[in-house]
Amino acid sequence: MGNSLPEIEGYRSLGWVRIPFDVELLDWVSAALPAARDAVRAPENADWRVCEGTWFVGVNALPNEADGSVNGKTPLRGRAVETVEALGFSIGRWDRAQISVIYPGYPRPREGESAAAFVYRKYRNAAHVDGLARVGPGRRVLRDPHAFIMGVPLTWVRPDAGPLVIWEGSHEIMREALGEALLPRPPETWPETDLTDAYHAARREAFKRCRRVSVSARPGEAYLVHRLALHGIAPWVPRTQDAAASRDGRVIAYFRPPLEGSIRDWIRLA
Repeated sequence: MGNSLPEIEGYRSLGWVRIPFDVELLDWVSAALPAARDAVRAPENADWRVCEGTWFVGVNALPNEADGSVNGKTPLRGRAVETVEALGFSIGRWDRAQISVIYPGYPRPREGESAAAFVYRKYRNAAHVDGLARVGPGRRVLRDPHAFIMGVPLTWVRPDAGPLVIWEGSHEIMREALGEALLPRPPETWPETDLTDAYHAARREAFKRCRRVSVSARPGEAYLVHRLALHGIAPWVPRTQDAAASRDGRVIAYFRPPLEGSIRDWIRLA
């Protein structure tokens, strides 16, 4: 697979790309969905059900192995993995995937969420950059430098049922702003460097300059999202047929494999 594929150029310029249908990935979905359903029902994961039951956050809830396989079946492979490799990423191991489930009615207020935070969730889709952790009152620091985000839909719902949203090109705005804050500093200080002001300014700039797009895909398709891209979850638009979608909801497995090599690559790599 060469570096001239449309997927590569789209990822680099827009900060995300949809991967076409792949039967190998659909085989993986067939093995992963039963495990995802079990994880959603597991009592030990009850705390992941938030926003008055309309969102199962499910961080690292899928019990996949390092090769991506679930219950010893079907390692993660196919066009999406080949695209990752063509981008120059070497995946030594796949992290345990997040199982993100959105149900009819999302969003509702999250427990402990302020009124302002809920307004941001509802009207700005809780837009954020993964890997930036809150430490103390409103302070943001880099604590999870992953390589990219790969979303693999496990169920099919209509495109306006709680889709992922992305601000196209926001990864370059974030790269510039966060790079100015981090690159002059020794790498060992990055996890403690306060990025709050740079991040918030870049986020405001992205809202002004970048096109917001909704992303949906069917099982067997996937999408790659740049680790610096601003993204969030749109509301589930109510429809009369929502009762039929309430069993599983909109289920997506999200992989965020750790960035191998220097932490500086979090800013510098594609």
